[in-house]
Formats: sequence, C-alpha cells, structure tokens
Amino acid sequence: MAQTAPAAAHADTRPARAPRIGILALQGDVREHAAALRDVGAEPVEVRLPRDLVGLDGLILPGGESTTMRRLIDLYGLREPIVALARGGAPLYGTCAGMILLADRIADGDEPVLRLLDITVQRNAYGRQLDSFEADLAIPALGGEPLHGVFIRAPVVSEVGPAVEVLARDADGRAIAVRQGRVLATAFHPELTADRRLHRLFVELVPS
Repeated sequence: MAQTAPAAAHADTRPARAPRIGILALQGDVREHAAALRDVGAEPVEVRLPRDLVGLDGLILPGGESTTMRRLIDLYGLREPIVALARGGAPLYGTCAGMILLADRIADGDEPVLRLLDITVQRNAYGRQLDSFEADLAIPALGGEPLHGVFIRAPVVSEVGPAVEVLARDADGRAIAVRQGRVLATAFHPELTADRRLHRLFVELVPS
C-alpha cells in the first residue's frame, strides 16, 4: 500500500523575517528614516560601530554634514565594513550627505569616501541652509504621482557613469535621484514626508 506524506509536514508556516536595515546613526535624520522603514515592513537598526553591521540586509546613509560624517566614519572604522557590506550584495541608500558619501567623485576636490556610485556630486548646489526648498518631483519608477522632495543644503549630480540610472531631475535638468545596481541615492529627504515609495523601493532591493 502506497504511503502518502502528510501535506503539512514539510510546509513552513512561519512568517517571513522582516528585512533588518541599518541606519548610520552618527548624525542626521535617524529617527525619521527608522519610522519610514517600519512603515514599509522593515526592522531599523542603528549603526555606530562595525559590529552593528553584522547581519544587516541593507544600510541607509542619512543626511547631515558630509565632512563631519566622513571623519566619524573613519574614527569608528566604518569605511571598509560598509564597502564590504555593499560588495556582499546588500543595498545601500544615501540621502543628501549620504549621496556625497557614496559618490566616486566630488566636484570641489574633496576625497571621496565610499566610492560605490559612479557619479560626480556638487555639494550645496542650491546654496546654504537659508536656500532650502521643497518641490514636487516626477519619478517615473515610482508611478505617475509626483513625490514631494525636501531639499536642505542639497547636492546635485553633475556627471553619471554608464551604469547609473537617473531616476529624477530638477527643474534645470540636473540629476537628483540615481540608482546603480543595489545602490540608491537622492539629493533630497523623502524621510521628512509621509510618502514611503522610495523607502519601499529601497527595501525591495534586498535579495530574496
């Protein structure tokens, strides 16, 4: 008599684990990014030391002051571990100063930090703090509805390499959102709005 295996014996009914996404917590909008990640079903993890990167599925580099962040990254020995995380396939997302940290080239001659995006960035492209502004942005990859962007001492991308996809441009045609493989960067701050589409796009880059 043929034996029939129990239908549910090998079924895995456990819920899928929420992606663990680190946020570089040296400066910037850490709480706002954490709230956005929770809203899209991810688990935020604050990162201050190399050991905090262990077991992460991705990493966000928030806004702040890029020169200060560069110093703190090197002070705490985070540069090589972050690069290794990206080389291992984990997605990275940089907003504002985070875009500068990811760039391969910085227009004013400063030394690049992580060099994970084949772009040239121009810092403070719109002016200083008093020149901050907001604008509705067309981002076709997110659908037809514009995304509201908050620009605070924002950079722009002045040059992109052949492997870089431009996701959005400003009114003057300059690139302000780019993607290269699993590395994403925006000149603006989506975490300061209620629109979670960019954070959702980023989390969807986590390998299944």
